[in-house]
Amino acid sequence: MAKYQDAVRVLLDEIGGKSNIQAVSHCMTRMRFVLVDPAKANAKAIEAIPCVKGTFTQAGQYQVIIGNDVADFYQEFTAYAGIEGVSKDAVKSAAKTNQNPAQRIMGALGEIFAPIIPALICGGLILGFRNLIGEVDLLNGRTQSLADVSQFWSGMYSFLWLIGEAIFHFLPVGIVWSITKKMGTTQILGIVLGLTLISPQLLNGFSVATTAPQDIPVWDFGFAQVQMIGYQGQVIAAILAGFVLVYLEKFFQKICPEVIRMVVVPFCALVPAVIIAHTIVGPIGWKIGDFIANIVNMGLASPLKLLFAGVFGLLYAPVVMTGLHHMTNAIDSQLVNTYGGTNLWPMIALSNIAQGSAVLAMTILQKRNERAQQINIPACISCYLGVTEPALFGVNMKYGFPLLCGMIGSACAAMISIGTGVTAISIGVGGLPGILSIFPEYWGSFLLAMATAIVVPFVLTFIVGSRKLSAEVRGLEQPAPAAPAAAAPAQPSTPSTQRPTSIELKAIADGHTIALSAVPDDVFSQGIMGDGMAFEPTGNTIYAPADAEVTVVMADSKHACGLRLDDGTELLIHVGVDTVDMHGDGFTLHVAQGDRVHTGDALITFSPDKIAAAGHPKTTILVVTEPGDHKLTVYTDQDVQHGQSKAAVLD
Repeated sequence: MAKYQDAVRVLLDEIGGKSNIQAVSHCMTRMRFVLVDPAKANAKAIEAIPCVKGTFTQAGQYQVIIGNDVADFYQEFTAYAGIEGVSKDAVKSAAKTNQNPAQRIMGALGEIFAPIIPALICGGLILGFRNLIGEVDLLNGRTQSLADVSQFWSGMYSFLWLIGEAIFHFLPVGIVWSITKKMGTTQILGIVLGLTLISPQLLNGFSVATTAPQDIPVWDFGFAQVQMIGYQGQVIAAILAGFVLVYLEKFFQKICPEVIRMVVVPFCALVPAVIIAHTIVGPIGWKIGDFIANIVNMGLASPLKLLFAGVFGLLYAPVVMTGLHHMTNAIDSQLVNTYGGTNLWPMIALSNIAQGSAVLAMTILQKRNERAQQINIPACISCYLGVTEPALFGVNMKYGFPLLCGMIGSACAAMISIGTGVTAISIGVGGLPGILSIFPEYWGSFLLAMATAIVVPFVLTFIVGSRKLSAEVRGLEQPAPAAPAAAAPAQPSTPSTQRPTSIELKAIADGHTIALSAVPDDVFSQGIMGDGMAFEPTGNTIYAPADAEVTVVMADSKHACGLRLDDGTELLIHVGVDTVDMHGDGFTLHVAQGDRVHTGDALITFSPDKIAAAGHPKTTILVVTEPGDHKLTVYTDQDVQHGQSKAAVLD
């Protein structure tokens, strides 16, 4: 008899039947569906299935979290449903059909900007610090800056521009490189194209507005002249140029014989791309970018600016939940390039703070609910530091009213920000550190807006939660004990079953241990798969934490395995985040299902360089998926050695 027969039958019915499944695959922990009509999936009924740990939708995929046994479950499900599973790439491709054009565009923008956002944040902080030491008169009766009175600070002011210029003036290089990386074409060609957009031979893009048309240099081809204008800081023009290069290269890859492809394709792709970039898409992109920036700036400067700000602040958090917020990165960058600052970014930082404050109120309300605190506290911290997804999906959307209270607080704070003219130097760190990206003359106003974003959501959430949350949800009373207590005296438990034997888990890697809540994957960070910890490896091998049997391996992707300890406790080891997409490239499995391993035995070897090149963190997760009667104690924020350092204890 099949192990999951009943669960498979219920899942197929509640997901909308065979006719509602467009494609299905699985990874180490979850089933991945592309559904014809996602609305037909009954999430509440699916999550009630005993072996299902949760559901969520991401990038057009409906994902059902199963755990270590997902491979067996998948085999039974596809056999029962009479459908064939497909590769994860096929599932991703099919998932795009569930996304409207706006979602696809925003998703593409998000993937383009994701690799360069750390540089933009760093640049914003640097320019903020540079502005503070060189542009703000704080000394001698507020007539001189630090750079005016100190040679050290004067030198630092000049030196920091080296980094600021590299990030913001040379932004097109990063954008075009990121596009080629996303689209799987030759990245060095993207870098070269980006460099041609900001070459020193060209008139600096930031100087075009103040240069008379007759003074702009040109390339004179006899029959036509092309203005020698650089695109420093331009976003839309760089994106358009990048996609021109990508599609030219893909076209010539298809039609060119392999024997001469190495020589012909780069030349035939790059040269026309550079020409088209400077003659067609560059000027068009410049106009589009200016148009978008002007429209947004008009909204922020119009008589209705408070209404504009209130609506933006109110709706930004729900927009984040759809993924459409990635467009704001491009708009912010264009505003900075056109106007020397952005009023949009401060409102984004305030929205993050407001949602974090709603979670802070939930943390106070549920201070006696230990399980809720495992999600609330890390979500609140990450939200205050600018990462809102754990708070939005793990807490605020779950209960509903904290999300709405955060939205109201965000709207109030946004109106204060716009009403007082708060302007950011550039994109910066979201949340509380966002003040470092604000021009210092607006710090007082931004602090007032921050206080509003903290107090209003906190008070509203606390008042509503005090009345709406049950005593059990708040942890003020325990659930009723199980009924069969009367049978206990007849068969008293032995001490050994009342308190399981303590098991020590050794470090699975050389490196540093971190809290599970810090893992950039909600399925793990929110404890859906179970309690655990994570490692930032300094080596390239993952080892067994204890004597165990290998219960499952990902034979195709080779990035994860499951272990069963001698007392039945089950563990999951997952190398990297989203590394299933690498299809085993850079991974070597040293064990097979059914193998017996001992503490310190090598399980998986991986290539840190290949993981980094694929754009994934190498953070490695250790989760106790089936703890039995054990309680897990982890030792995080410490340097460890595999097989020697104590990483966790099962009591």
